[in-house]
Amino acid sequence: MLIGFDKDTIALEMARKRLTAPEGRQQDWPAITLHHASYAEMAERLAPGSVDGVLADLGVSSMQFDDASRGFSFQADGRLDMRMNPDAELSADQVVNQFDESDLADLIYKFGEERRSRRIARAIVRARPIKSTAHLARIASAAARPMNQPRGKGIHPATLTFQAIRIYVNRELEDLGALLNAAPQVLKPGGRLVVISFHSLEDRMVKDAMRDGARDGVWEPLTKKPVIASEAEIAENSRARSAKMRAAARMEVRSRVRKR
Repeated sequence: MLIGFDKDTIALEMARKRLTAPEGRQQDWPAITLHHASYAEMAERLAPGSVDGVLADLGVSSMQFDDASRGFSFQADGRLDMRMNPDAELSADQVVNQFDESDLADLIYKFGEERRSRRIARAIVRARPIKSTAHLARIASAAARPMNQPRGKGIHPATLTFQAIRIYVNRELEDLGALLNAAPQVLKPGGRLVVISFHSLEDRMVKDAMRDGARDGVWEPLTKKPVIASEAEIAENSRARSAKMRAAARMEVRSRVRKR
């Protein structure tokens, strides 16, 4: 049995088509259930101790990045959206054009680890209204680029600002925290938790949760260090460069017997 969770209705429809049993294979095909929901809801939808393995692929997908109309990337101009769940109320447009300067600076710093967050927030507020990804990228780039940083060197200067707004809009870190809390509840003893993260904020949360769980007798770590993509994989898929995979096994639940 495969149970899938995704906020994105487009991704769910793609998965549904790809996972449909081929002609003549219906009898031996696994049962598949797909939920239009965040994996943060896992504990609410799955019975305790019922799952053999949890695989969490975090963050935004290539499909979302490559669709300019979704507003995740500044590589092509599109509207400011960034919602993984198209039905969600909060969009990037609201964050960029309605948040006050202080709150905007705080979230850019917290979720983007961007040291120039106050300068960028000030530039965004002065340039309002901002209605497209290209416009936001120009504003953030001009404010974020150090004076001694030549063009074309390092990451794009708007990258961390876009990351921060996307993470905030989609509650990505809150959902990851809920997933890490839920996984020990739904996994059977010996069940595996495998998490693929794509930036330091996510990886730090996963590493800390597995370390603390190992100390408390919840997890047996299966990866001392994160597994990263090989050079061959990166050559085939450049976005794998930033991926880090960590894994742990759910330990047996032992009842504590008080000695007399």
